[in-house]
Amino acid sequence: MLTRRHIRVKVLQSIYALRQSNNPDLEKQEKFLFYSIDQMLDLYALSLQLLVEMRKADRKFLVTSQQKHLATNEEKNFSTTFLDNKVLDLIEQNEDLSSYIKNKKLNYWELDGEYVTLLLKELRAKDFYKQYTQKQSTSFKEDQDFLVSLFKKVIAPSDKYYEYIEDKRLTWVDDFPIVNTALARMLSKISEKNVRTILLPELYKNQDDKQYAKQLFTKVVLNDEKLSQEIEGKTPNWDKERIAEMDMIILKMGISEFLDFPSIPVRATINEYLEIAKEYSTPKSSIFINGILDKLVKEFETSKKLNKIGRGLR
Repeated sequence: MLTRRHIRVKVLQSIYALRQSNNPDLEKQEKFLFYSIDQMLDLYALSLQLLVEMRKADRKFLVTSQQKHLATNEEKNFSTTFLDNKVLDLIEQNEDLSSYIKNKKLNYWELDGEYVTLLLKELRAKDFYKQYTQKQSTSFKEDQDFLVSLFKKVIAPSDKYYEYIEDKRLTWVDDFPIVNTALARMLSKISEKNVRTILLPELYKNQDDKQYAKQLFTKVVLNDEKLSQEIEGKTPNWDKERIAEMDMIILKMGISEFLDFPSIPVRATINEYLEIAKEYSTPKSSIFINGILDKLVKEFETSKKLNKIGRGLR
């Protein structure tokens, strides 16, 4: 689920937090780095559980409707298509998800059920919901397509849900897009055969990615003075004090990748940090950073400092 770009963003945020701290503690900040990464799976599980809770809320609505003396036509002819969704059965009955929710104490929807009700109300107003619930019976594929639409058209774009997760944990704001993408992809692929292997994904593609996060963080922090010297004199129109703090960290991370990560292509490093600068720094930062990194690459090549391994790594 985790991409290298998102790892870079997490490292960037952790280094920035360390530099802003009155009592910088490398070990403590490194632990926070991995804690903030681990929280991505919490958000994923919470969003997945939201689908289950929306169906539970719909079931309560049915029970309440049946007890009314003066029920509306909608209440009298309540469709159970959503309640019978076969994909949701797989999700709700999955022991791994239930255990994860319980162990991480992610029982948020028991406490904040109004958000479930709000999203369910939005869902009922959608044409795709009305068309789906008019069917007498549905196939697994139809149930799956409905859930994908529910997530993509109701949950993921919800401003209320975004504000909710922002209030719960600040680090979730940056995780929201990547978690949404991963969850939508999983819903489109889930089946009875693969549910146990794909429902809860691995955070890292492999151990190399986890090691990369640790090494990038520690190398940039511990080699701060050396990296600063590499930048010295490359910004003739800018005093170091005038360079945005975030830009300085991005530059140092880029230089560290040039010098300390031989398997990462130069162009990949530059492209990734330019995109990160566009999102996390000033409007002109990407142009500034691109110019400095390009200049440094040429110097490193001339001085033989650039030691990349493998083909196509320039």
